[in-house]
Amino acid sequence: MSDIESLRNRMDEVTLEMIKLLKTRTEIAKGIGEVKRAIGKGVTDESRESILRNKVILLCNDIGLEETIATKFLNVLLNESVKVQSADEHTHLSIFLKAKSLEQKGKKIIHMEVGEPDFLPPQIVKNALSEVYDRGFLRYGHPKGMPSFREALAGHATSKFGQNVTKENIIVSPGARFSVFAAITTLLNLGDEMIVIEPAWPAYKDCAFNAGIKIRTISTTLENRWEPDLEEIKSAINANTKMIVLNYPNNPTGKILPERLQDDIMQISKENGLYVLSDEIYSGYARDGWKSVLAYNYDKSVITQSFSKSHAMTGFRIGYAIAEPAIIEKMARLEALCLTSVPEPVQYVAMRALEADTSNNSNTVQNRLKLLAKKAQGAGLEFAVPDGAMYLFARVNQEGFDGARFASNALEKGLAIAPGAGFGNYQNFIRISACQDEKTLIEGMNILSSVMGVSQ
Repeated sequence: MSDIESLRNRMDEVTLEMIKLLKTRTEIAKGIGEVKRAIGKGVTDESRESILRNKVILLCNDIGLEETIATKFLNVLLNESVKVQSADEHTHLSIFLKAKSLEQKGKKIIHMEVGEPDFLPPQIVKNALSEVYDRGFLRYGHPKGMPSFREALAGHATSKFGQNVTKENIIVSPGARFSVFAAITTLLNLGDEMIVIEPAWPAYKDCAFNAGIKIRTISTTLENRWEPDLEEIKSAINANTKMIVLNYPNNPTGKILPERLQDDIMQISKENGLYVLSDEIYSGYARDGWKSVLAYNYDKSVITQSFSKSHAMTGFRIGYAIAEPAIIEKMARLEALCLTSVPEPVQYVAMRALEADTSNNSNTVQNRLKLLAKKAQGAGLEFAVPDGAMYLFARVNQEGFDGARFASNALEKGLAIAPGAGFGNYQNFIRISACQDEKTLIEGMNILSSVMGVSQ
């Protein structure tokens, strides 16, 4: 037998042994997941993972293995553990789907679990829908989006954010979610790490897991006004860290970072060469003090926007991203592969929607949030008054409280709310959406109070 065949056989044996160990590891992970669910503990444990990561690094030094190779492999293993342990996780989406199923059976449901404005899109959208056919917006298009629409978006962004944006900085996507997915998938590689500040919209983690990216979570607390600790962010960064996600105004808390804190986070990102993925779709619902990441003129930033919230066009599935042309090109290649292009009729309607004044939408939601806050306070919920967005993220101080179980009980009474565990390790929190008229919100909060055993 030749030397190469002998080495290949030896490598095969090692590979098969690794597979056997992987099965053993997976079974242990399942067991840990069952214990965590039984005691109400969240899936991720950053401190435990850090201890293991340090052990791996020390081992690499002892045996002479390159650290980045081992830690990337470790990240893949840690991700698999998280997937195994997250199989039964309840999120706002799972509640939404259950609610829709109940509605199909004739049950009345008050939807306070999703961020879907109940008001209609601007009137100009209706008019534009009737124009599409005659104007000929019916063909295959460019994966980046129609040039005229991208030009309009660039002008809109330049005016809104005070920064020079051209159409080469724009890619149109089927909702901002796809822009998030495309940025993560094209800019990061298997085993890379991405920092997410929690509580956070679950899609960041979901997109990362799908691409084999390891999430490093920075947990924030109600007591600290949902502000991340800079030292925690610094300590989470290593050679594999490639991106940090910012989402302000935040979903689910409505938090807007103090400008100085956001400046510091951006400085840390620049010093470490991190991509900054900034989800700014709630910027239209921001109160005072909000600052777009565009203002930093950082060439590794990606800003996502959407018409779903600002223009109440959730069903149109239309959003866009703003970034340097080189980043846009990468995202466009993936978009072309997955969907050819966003439908021209939808792009035309969204382009016309840019002409509408949507400021009253923000006023409406702010008034509803004030009502929600008053009712939530009366129910004994603990929360920070949101700076923007359209949600109230509230803690329920009841012994043994579990948000997922509570959301299921509320759904049986006709109220859909989002369990806090879907946004991170926040099992004793719930997210309440202000996307219904005031009468419906009051009715929903009365149901919530009754499920809690509180009279209002």
